[in-house]
Amino acid sequence: MRKRNRLSAQAYIDGVLRGDRVILSQAITLVESALSTDQVLAEEVMDAVLPHAGKSIRIGITGVPGVGKSTFIEKFGWLVIEQGYKLAVLAVDPSSQSSRGSILGDKTRMEKLSIDKRAYIRPSPSGTTLGGVSARTREAMLLCEAAGFDVVFIETVGVGQSEIAVKGMVDFFLLLMLAGAGDELQGIKKGIIEMCDALVINKADGENKETAKRAKREYANALHLFPAKESSWYPKVTTCSGLSGEGLPEIWQMIQKYRDLVSRNGFFEFNRAEQRANWMQEHVKYLLETNFYNDMAIKEDLNESLADIKSGKVSAIKKARALVQLFMNQIKPK
Repeated sequence: MRKRNRLSAQAYIDGVLRGDRVILSQAITLVESALSTDQVLAEEVMDAVLPHAGKSIRIGITGVPGVGKSTFIEKFGWLVIEQGYKLAVLAVDPSSQSSRGSILGDKTRMEKLSIDKRAYIRPSPSGTTLGGVSARTREAMLLCEAAGFDVVFIETVGVGQSEIAVKGMVDFFLLLMLAGAGDELQGIKKGIIEMCDALVINKADGENKETAKRAKREYANALHLFPAKESSWYPKVTTCSGLSGEGLPEIWQMIQKYRDLVSRNGFFEFNRAEQRANWMQEHVKYLLETNFYNDMAIKEDLNESLADIKSGKVSAIKKARALVQLFMNQIKPK
């Protein structure tokens, strides 16, 4: 049965399209739900709002822990809305793998932005999703666009191999770094630096200014070693202070130049089209995995054999193949 607090599909659709922030939040909660009844309702809502989405500039923002992402977003976001844009911030918080808890503290760290009607901040737990972004972040982004937000920030959990997923849902990927923290690469994997469109050294203020300038030169030299991007854009390295706001107007201008370039050369729409195809493929995987683990026969077989797998009596690979075969046999037409 549908939960009592769920609206009709049309109520969600109408509310989102007229920019009702309360219904927008409820619609995002709906698409985040793992309940099968909610997922069916969410698909109906998404189908209806999809033609009204896609008109924003999508910006991914990531960086090492302690780099000041929330402070940067607070100040940068304020600059964006002061120029007449409506901003949605999808801030994905870390979830505990043991308790499944989540900090969800971005609203408290972005006090000024969170109370402005031109901005909408939505924290979502990342859970176990590969990529550190909520399984439904894409749908949340599309809902925000349909509600009239023309700039979307996606703040990710941190930097690691899994964070690469955010690149697959944004137009511009911004990597925040620190200067003077020991090793200049700070454990950042080559692949993440390679895929960024801008590398921004934050906290370039006070005594850190000179250190940040040196780091900027080193990063700029390093980026020259990477091959040219398919977009024909050469990644830029710059400095800023999320605290004072220095350097932020130049970053916004840089993003505008990027959008102008990729719109002219056709890469903007090419990239969006590739992302849509990838999203479909990823959702197929998600649906298969969900149906597999929710299948009663699979659950029973797993429970009975888990102890033998853990002890090494049964081969994990052999058992995996047997479980998949069991699942396939059940869905084959009689």
